[in-house]
Amino acid sequence: MPIPVRDDPPSSPQVMNAFYRRLFPYRPFFLWLNQDQVPSKLFTHREFAFTLAGDVYIRYNSFHTSDEFKKELIRLNPSRFEIGPQYSARPRDRKTLAAGALQPQRRELVFDIDMTDYDEIRTCCTDKKICKRCWGYIAAAVKVLDHALRESFGFKHLLWVYSGRRGIHCWISDPAALDLNDDQRKSLVTFLEVIKGGKEQAKKVNVRGNKDDADLHPVLNEALENLKMEFVKLVLHDQDCFATERGWEALLSILPQDREVIGNLRREWQSDPTRSSVDKWGDLQQAVGGLKKNNQLLFRKYEKAMQDVILQYTYPRIDAEVSKHRNHLLKAPFCVHPGTGRVCVPVNPDLVDDFDPDTVPTVGELLSELDRAAAMENGEAGSQRRTEEYEQTSLKPYVEMFEKHVAAVLRDSRGAKRAAKQESMDF
Repeated sequence: MPIPVRDDPPSSPQVMNAFYRRLFPYRPFFLWLNQDQVPSKLFTHREFAFTLAGDVYIRYNSFHTSDEFKKELIRLNPSRFEIGPQYSARPRDRKTLAAGALQPQRRELVFDIDMTDYDEIRTCCTDKKICKRCWGYIAAAVKVLDHALRESFGFKHLLWVYSGRRGIHCWISDPAALDLNDDQRKSLVTFLEVIKGGKEQAKKVNVRGNKDDADLHPVLNEALENLKMEFVKLVLHDQDCFATERGWEALLSILPQDREVIGNLRREWQSDPTRSSVDKWGDLQQAVGGLKKNNQLLFRKYEKAMQDVILQYTYPRIDAEVSKHRNHLLKAPFCVHPGTGRVCVPVNPDLVDDFDPDTVPTVGELLSELDRAAAMENGEAGSQRRTEEYEQTSLKPYVEMFEKHVAAVLRDSRGAKRAAKQESMDF
């Protein structure tokens, strides 16, 4: 087989086959899903779905061992694959089961945030494009969601994974997350979901019930306090969202429609279109401050509406349907995005501001790094080949981050089993 080079199409069969043979981190991947060294139902009863050449989609694959999974992945050579839940039986045996017998039982709680949902409020890119600047929206979402899931719900094992192009996924492996049924997932997501409505709906934040001046839930209020700085940095300065007439009209449309306040702001901004978003937000703050003495009720409504503006422009835009159902399939970590060639690598939520999608290695770059490493080894007498080939590439730090996450999952899993065993002995 010819050695793939960097210029090969990222989803070409030769490139993908080399990636699956030489670079995919099978062992930590297995341990992450299985949460044990010995295959359990979390792996053997797990659904995998493969996308093959020609957009052929194969569902309900399952495997006895990690080695069996590896052999089939190399044989099928999919352009991507997705992970589903643990079922009541092996998905591969579904045709031998009675109707309705194959039911989802356990599955990580997952979240999906896609940059496409931010198209109406980002000014640097559109459609499938993404850059370091608009990644700021994703970074803000990750920080808010990661904090809420850990502090409000007590989850520990959150794996954030770059989607390969314009989004990010979160996988939560805590036993409490795995055991959530669909109704519980729906309730949890409904609590976290703040941004609702399509492009035609101007105001997408409605979290105060029937009272426009009601206080926010404490969890949401905490998120707001953390997002105020993100709003100034990202929305006002970097994206300059209210610079154009379209931008400032979008802002005015989600505020209380007091004729005097809105009319004065619109006339001021039309008379000086060069005013920045920082200036316009200052104008709004000044106008609202002027209401405090003469109209407390209207002042309070505008004060709360400005909080809602901050939430609408910075709060996580969650794809709720992905999270509500255990049988929903989600692209696996360390897949290769067929459009960009970039690997779906883990992201450290504590360093999410520093993450740059353009620096994520592509499969072509990784294979070229392997070729260069092989050439250097051939020129060095007595050199020892490393255990895993990805250790010779820029994929190494991402796999190490993944392995650290997996080690924590396994540690807690072993601890829970020891505690359960001790409890049964005491009983």
